[in-house]
Amino acid sequence: MSFIHPLSDVAAADIGEGTRVWQYAVVLKNARIGKDCNICSHTLIEGDVIVGDRVTVKSGVFIWDGTRVEDDVFIGPNATFTNDMYPRSKHYPEQFSSIIVRKGASIGANATILPGLEIGEGAMVGAGAVVTQNVPAHAVVVGNPARIITRN
Repeated sequence: MSFIHPLSDVAAADIGEGTRVWQYAVVLKNARIGKDCNICSHTLIEGDVIVGDRVTVKSGVFIWDGTRVEDDVFIGPNATFTNDMYPRSKHYPEQFSSIIVRKGASIGANATILPGLEIGEGAMVGAGAVVTQNVPAHAVVVGNPARIITRN
């Protein structure tokens, strides 16, 4: 059984067993969230989002349409995902750019991930990093722009 805090706004019906959605979280219709996830307070998950199993989404994270998060991912507080490379008020692209976060990756607090990128399996994005390129599997990236400092 999943836990949905009464002060959250969850329109999605596809939420896995054991997942917890905390207060002031918003999960839009058609979003899919796997089992044993922790969706912390003050988060937003749009409708065209898939979140795998055992994912932690810390407070202040907004996950926009087109984002795919695989199993065992950690997303730190206030990490920022983007899905439009050239945003303009009231001018929308035909399709939003996807971000893919592969299995076991970790994204540090306040990191920013630009549209259309992939964070590789087991990779780690350091706190405050600005990711402007794909991150290879098992790499650790830090800085602005994010640069590889090691590969596990």
